[in-house]
Amino acid sequence: MSCPICAEKSVTEFRPFCSKRCADIDLAKWLNGAYAVPSQREEDVETEVSDPEPEQQRPH
Repeated sequence: MSCPICAEKSVTEFRPFCSKRCADIDLAKWLNGAYAVPSQREEDVETEVSDPEPEQQRPH
């Protein structure tokens, strides 16, 4: 099995990753929202469509 971050061979201790570094990179992606699981709930779709967030104005 290869590491999903760098494609090196995985190590049992950090499986499916090859190192703690790659495991930490993956965790950071989850925490920063780079990975997301889409919702299939109707109320989420309705909220997204009917109540969009206003765009933030940037100061000049």
